[in-house]
Amino acid sequence: MRTTVRIRRAALVFTAIGALALTGCGDDGDGTKDAKDGGGSSKGTGSTPSVALPKLDGEKISVAAVWTGPEQANFVKVLKEFEKRTGATVTFVPAQDPIVNFLGTKIAGGQPPDVAMIPQVGAIKQAVEKKWAKPAGAEAKAQLAKNYSQVWQDLGAVDGTQYGVYFKAANKSLIWYNAKAFENAGASEPKTWKDFLATAETVSASGVTPVSVGGADGWTLTDWFENIYLSQAGPEKYDQLAQHKIKWTDPSVKDALTSLAQLFGKPSLIAGGADGALQTEFPASVTQTFTGGDQPKGAMVFEGDFVSINIAQTKAKIGTDAKVFPFPAVGAESPVVTGGDAAVALKDGKGAQALLTWLASTDAAKIWAEQGGFISPNKSLDAAAYPNEVQRTMAKALIAAGDAVRFDMSDQAPQSFGGTPGKGEWKTLQDFLKNPKDIAGTQAKLESDAAKAYKS
Repeated sequence: MRTTVRIRRAALVFTAIGALALTGCGDDGDGTKDAKDGGGSSKGTGSTPSVALPKLDGEKISVAAVWTGPEQANFVKVLKEFEKRTGATVTFVPAQDPIVNFLGTKIAGGQPPDVAMIPQVGAIKQAVEKKWAKPAGAEAKAQLAKNYSQVWQDLGAVDGTQYGVYFKAANKSLIWYNAKAFENAGASEPKTWKDFLATAETVSASGVTPVSVGGADGWTLTDWFENIYLSQAGPEKYDQLAQHKIKWTDPSVKDALTSLAQLFGKPSLIAGGADGALQTEFPASVTQTFTGGDQPKGAMVFEGDFVSINIAQTKAKIGTDAKVFPFPAVGAESPVVTGGDAAVALKDGKGAQALLTWLASTDAAKIWAEQGGFISPNKSLDAAAYPNEVQRTMAKALIAAGDAVRFDMSDQAPQSFGGTPGKGEWKTLQDFLKNPKDIAGTQAKLESDAAKAYKS
């Protein structure tokens, strides 16, 4: 089971630059204890709770997740409010990626956590196949029906049975840009792919290379393809390709690669050209966009909301120096490709089910939203809960996509095709970046590798 490299790597970067560590629920993440309220802050929760929870006095619940640093600290604030409302004691269990391997070890040792935060659709299915996962109860499903679009409910279901509650999402359909470079070029935020290419030419004419691409990490290139494909081919085709129900030699793939070649086929539009991009890892693709004053190596960089973590390594301020707009529409609508973390119960019990119900509620989502560094798929959450306009923009785009939002395609694929450095889709799209004229050859190689991986 492959890890969500892009999201986890970002979290590790944040930790490495000195983010606050947290070891348990007794600490708010700011070095202080909540002695007065017994471990729960009511900040971000309305005077009237949006969800009814049972009394769980004396019950102990454990939750495993791979989050560290500020992600862990903010999640623990959500857990502390649950403690306050129910009387339960919740323990955060630090996990390692791949989390299915970690959970397997815990289960083999007879100590599974009550709930695990699982970051991939395929991993939820794997937990169900191994008979680890317990179906979500009626109360959790009621919260999901009230607060989540159908696609998010479906992502947490296996064969029609609801298991997962998606609590944290990632909007992976964003273009971040150097505001000064845009201002100097007289460029504005484009809405369509045609306008995006025109904007790139405008920025290039000002003397700044327009687009930074982290091509050394093949997963970034899969994300480029997926956003173009979703917008151009539509959600139904996207689902078919993700499940390999249509071949990579399909005309819709040719169309998407042709659109992507409009960018990749012009080395002058890419920082360092194709060769330079293939030597640039994702973190550097971001930092080089927001360093160098008004002469950065690239004016724009594409990736998800987690780009903000890498921007934090620079002096750029999000909202003023670093701004963001949705991935431009290649077809009728702008795409929204997402990733996310779902809560899954691994034990039968009142406490585990109550926690799933809590995490599906608006009150729980609001607590972390106010802290920042978080996007919720909960459509009932008021966007005003987010701390700044940049995060509100990202969250609104995710919610506005409704049932058209789609989970990262390569994260749904077998690891040998969609998640292995130097192989499969990652390697073939790196080759395509180097030679974007070979569309037919790229399709043939993708289909050959996919056929082997899916055993079809």
